[in-house]
Amino acid sequence: MAHGSRHFDILAPRSPFYHGPFGRLFPDLDPWHSPGTSDSDAALLDIANNLMIELPGELPADIAADQSKIDQLEAEFSSDIPAGYTYFGQFVDHDITFDPASSLMRRNDPNGLRNFRTPRLDLDNVYGAGPDDQPYLYDPDDKAKLAIGEVEGRPDLPDLPRFRGRALIGDMRNDENAMVSQLQLAFLLAHNTLVDRARADDPGASTSVVFERARKTLRWLYQHIVWNDFIPRIATDTMYDCAMKLEKTCDGRRRWICQLDDVYSWKHQPFMPVEFSVAAYRFGHSMVRNGYQTNNPERGFGEFAPIFDNTGGGDPDDLRGFRPMKPDNCIQWDWFLQMESSAPGLFPQMARKIDTKLANALAFLFEAAPGDANNVLAFRNLKRGVTFDLPSGTAVARKFCVDPIALGPDEPDALWYYILREAEESGGNSLGHVGSVIVCSVFAGLLKGDPLSWVSTEPCWTPEKDPLLSGGVDNVDDPSWTLASVIRLAGLRANGIGFA
Repeated sequence: MAHGSRHFDILAPRSPFYHGPFGRLFPDLDPWHSPGTSDSDAALLDIANNLMIELPGELPADIAADQSKIDQLEAEFSSDIPAGYTYFGQFVDHDITFDPASSLMRRNDPNGLRNFRTPRLDLDNVYGAGPDDQPYLYDPDDKAKLAIGEVEGRPDLPDLPRFRGRALIGDMRNDENAMVSQLQLAFLLAHNTLVDRARADDPGASTSVVFERARKTLRWLYQHIVWNDFIPRIATDTMYDCAMKLEKTCDGRRRWICQLDDVYSWKHQPFMPVEFSVAAYRFGHSMVRNGYQTNNPERGFGEFAPIFDNTGGGDPDDLRGFRPMKPDNCIQWDWFLQMESSAPGLFPQMARKIDTKLANALAFLFEAAPGDANNVLAFRNLKRGVTFDLPSGTAVARKFCVDPIALGPDEPDALWYYILREAEESGGNSLGHVGSVIVCSVFAGLLKGDPLSWVSTEPCWTPEKDPLLSGGVDNVDDPSWTLASVIRLAGLRANGIGFA
């Protein structure tokens, strides 16, 4: 392994007989190494800086303040995916994986370091270990509900519960930036709404019964949104339709069948494939915009803030987290998701295309002193892939009997880069073939492998059938139940900030 490190072989050995929390989809494929005599940091940083940035040489704050540059980026890099799904993808990542170097900004999560995340879509990033083992995550006056805070000096604006500015939540990474922080808040509030509905439905139920009913409904709605709303937006229709089907058995029962289990399968329980967590699922990094309009009237219409701005000292006006929420950074959800109140043609803001170009702000993370290579996300991802001995994108394509895309002489065949390049070649509004196969096979496998998921427990469940969900109210924005349903359940305003 490059960089003198072998410890990842312990996490994900190359043996096809290994079964554990981490594993490999393609243990038979040789690792990719960057051209030249070594996988030096300098070579990888050169790729990141020369091939993988939207506007080379520009600073994040300067772009956010220059309407002509904003317009240029909109014209060249906007996708047809609402920007809220960028951060829903990050939220999902924090539910199923834990790697201190995998996210936009690294922070140690003691709970994650001890247990890692379960490779299930079970919202353990929301619920933690539960009200008995982690009571500080829950309302001290009502153990069935999750604790909620407020923006300092603004009781009308809910926020994550905090201690000295740091969020007290199931996964600290969900406070990395304003968008994922406010999405975490929406899930906390949605759970509390479901607790109220469960109590109204059965006034005599115990606190533990009410809690479990609310948690089950929110988990299943979340799983439904992941599979029926999120994945179809970012994968090809062919792969999505192929990955999992509800089929009738010979005796008339219905069951979900995973049809890509030759790509991702397990012996006893699902594992987390490093080709997914270190490469394929990092497509979302390319969807990040340099800056966002957050709300009106606090920040104001037409005012952009960079997501990160580590270009100098002080306290920059950016959207980074791990600090008290500011009113300017509270999220107005119809500016990020397609909701009834959205202004056609103006909102929601759209995510960037899935391509090889990352926002300038992602070269200015807060990992080290300004100018350090570790602040460049593309460098970190490339280095991570080499460290994990991931195969080349071309090798994976050939394993799938797909003609590999043609890469330029200066382009790396690293799996993460290849998946972005493949998506770029097909227009950037979804993953390409290789990326779609990996992502769809893993998500289908995680749902099928979870004995408590609706796929396993109640295959014909739909949100309309759940007694705690209200059709026509919770799904007013889209009858198919989308991420906007969580915002509605949370009781948050769509066309402003605070409660509806």
